[in-house]
Amino acid sequence: MIFTQYYLDCLSQASYLVGDETTGQAVVVDPRRDVGEYLADAHAHGLRIVGVIDTHFHADFLAGHLELAQATGAWIGFGSRARAEFPVRHLGDGERVALGDVVLEVWETPGHTPESISVLVYEHARDEVPYGVLTGDALFIGDVGRPDLLASIGHTADELGRMLYASVRRLMRLPDEVRVFPAHGAGSACGKNLSTERSSTIGAQRTGNYACRAMDEEDFVALVTAGQPAAPDYFVHDAVLNRRAHEVFDPARHAQPLDLAEVLRLQEAGAVVVDARDPQEFAAGHLGGALNVPADGRFAETAGTVVRPDEQVVVVAPQDREEEIVVRLARIGFDRVAGYLREPEGAFLGAPERIARAGRVTAPQLTELLHGPLRPVVVDVRNSGELARGAIPGAWHIPPAQLPNRLAEIPSDRPVVAYCAGGYRSSVAASLLRRAGFADVSDLLGGYGAWTALAHSVA
Repeated sequence: MIFTQYYLDCLSQASYLVGDETTGQAVVVDPRRDVGEYLADAHAHGLRIVGVIDTHFHADFLAGHLELAQATGAWIGFGSRARAEFPVRHLGDGERVALGDVVLEVWETPGHTPESISVLVYEHARDEVPYGVLTGDALFIGDVGRPDLLASIGHTADELGRMLYASVRRLMRLPDEVRVFPAHGAGSACGKNLSTERSSTIGAQRTGNYACRAMDEEDFVALVTAGQPAAPDYFVHDAVLNRRAHEVFDPARHAQPLDLAEVLRLQEAGAVVVDARDPQEFAAGHLGGALNVPADGRFAETAGTVVRPDEQVVVVAPQDREEEIVVRLARIGFDRVAGYLREPEGAFLGAPERIARAGRVTAPQLTELLHGPLRPVVVDVRNSGELARGAIPGAWHIPPAQLPNRLAEIPSDRPVVAYCAGGYRSSVAASLLRRAGFADVSDLLGGYGAWTALAHSVA
């Protein structure tokens, strides 16, 4: 058996290649849209990709089933409840897919979505215990899939939670030694308590996962629906697009270089400038109205939080990372990229009147402001689960995914200071506020970590 896990840190997303080296047949499970790595690995192992399985209609990224089917002629498999605009091989509960001696067995495990499935992997057809189970978003390491995403329109969180209860109980009946390989890890908004570990065992989850312990259905539903992070708006867009026969990703289509005049013309016509440089570089000088979404972080998910899928995008990227940024946007279905600004630092010199600077304050400076005559509005852009660590007194809590739709709640007649845990999300939030017309906006250098360090120092 050939078994390979692929992991994207930016999206906390895992996909898998499973093949039988004796027959040369392979299947890819939950692929991302840029499929070159799967094709290269299959070729290196002498494998032919005959099938693509999606464990469900993903919401946080645009899956690569159409790309792989076009490149290899593979069939596309979903659970029996899935309905799509393209030809689908519906995989029923208990159905076995033989790649040779390596066999995959499908289990229906609804709850995160109605059509969710898990895939048991048998190294040998006669094995009584599977090598592992690809659980999609039904079971994570340390958590289970949230049942409240808007992707499951037509089903309530309570209904899906009860489905999930039955699915988790079924998975827990597998032997302790069966390996668990989920579709997402820590940082994903598909759950609230995901581990940084990328695999585990049924036995370890039975004892260490809060949602897998013995409890009745009512307690389970209450537990898994409480405290979930806000989901970015683009999740619904991707969940719908994954059902459609959309345009496939073309790796040969490169981003177009643009000069400053072209960028300004596009911006005036409504395009969003996404500046992927470091927050300090952005603060030192950027195009007025640009959004700062640093490349070194959860770029794609964060961009999908502050940019609408229908908006045209112009990229300002760190040197030699323009193509990378475009690919990462394409992974969440954001294909409307007009191009990128060539050599931004040099280009900015040609239009100093269009260049803005971003305010950033230290924890001691924020303390002074809070005791000054014009107290700023402090906006906490961490997720709900982070509030247990404490908060700056008097701060308004607005998670990043909710911020674009709640800007009108924030007073515009006072200075605004945004903060997060360490400074990444606060720079994004501050740039969004400036683009929305807030005149005096800063973000807290070092985030809440710097604030608590100051408090300890004073104490």
